[in-house]
Amino acid sequence: MTNVNTSSGTLNPLFHPAAHYDSPADVLNAEELSSPEKRVILSSWASDMYAVESCPALREIPGMSHTVRLADILAALRKLDADNDNDDPPRGGGVPMRLRRPWAAAEGQAA
Repeated sequence: MTNVNTSSGTLNPLFHPAAHYDSPADVLNAEELSSPEKRVILSSWASDMYAVESCPALREIPGMSHTVRLADILAALRKLDADNDNDDPPRGGGVPMRLRRPWAAAEGQAA
């Protein structure tokens, strides 16, 4: 059996983010993390796996001394999305959806 040093100073923040970040805001403000890394951490915190049974709006994350509000996590994810608005818009494609004409619907009902 091997001994693994699990002091918070040597843990990888992606594998043990609660040991390094105390809130969703701390994750957003971490300059050492890329946007995808921040998204991984915040998404994992939002997981139902960490939901408090009697209060699903809270997340109880192992290694964190307090619960975190799901609303705060989702707000941080939305902010992260807003910061990435410089991405190219998705390309169009496929058949455009036809708009239903009101008079055509009325003719169909009359028949």
